[in-house]
Amino acid sequence: MTRIEAVISDFGGVLTSPLIESYTAVQESSGVPMEALGKAMAAIMDRDGSHPLFELETGRLSETRFLDELSSELTGQLGREVSMHDFGHRFFENLHPNERMLDFMRGLRDQGYKLGICTNNVREWEPLWRAKVPVDEIFSVVVDSAFVGARKPEPRIYEITLERLGVPAQAALLIDDIELNCTAARDLGLRAVWFRDTDQAIAEIEEQLR
Repeated sequence: MTRIEAVISDFGGVLTSPLIESYTAVQESSGVPMEALGKAMAAIMDRDGSHPLFELETGRLSETRFLDELSSELTGQLGREVSMHDFGHRFFENLHPNERMLDFMRGLRDQGYKLGICTNNVREWEPLWRAKVPVDEIFSVVVDSAFVGARKPEPRIYEITLERLGVPAQAALLIDDIELNCTAARDLGLRAVWFRDTDQAIAEIEEQLR
């Protein structure tokens, strides 16, 4: 079996606290249930023919337009004026570093592994998410869906990450909190650990690296 040379981590939910905690905090502060958010995005997709979140995360839709459309749809659905334009700031206020995972990644860097981040994200949120973790201290490569025009689980975003790390798929390990993203990576020949909690993930990563 090919030796693993590179470890690729997701950002949100792996290097940070669980994303559900941030979504719940936004729901509580805005009074907009997550179910309503889902229905609003489904309605926009039915109207426009593409999922607005996917368009946002690949840089084809601006944050402003995304939030304009979402606010308008929620206003109609909920029967009251709704503005989601501070969503990003509310979300990141409640997202915190996973210090144990970051320390573990530092250890892998010190052992000589190439480290990268592969994240589905929003172009306008780059300053917000980079402020949460010491990205440049630990990771040599960052692939952000909003800047490369492809998002997980699309094969192209994995291919770009491998190209920038300079390793073949068989020499790379992905850590992601979404099982589908791990499955897609394995389909390309990478190894993958589906992150459910920090203890489980670290144990499985160490097993893979052995």
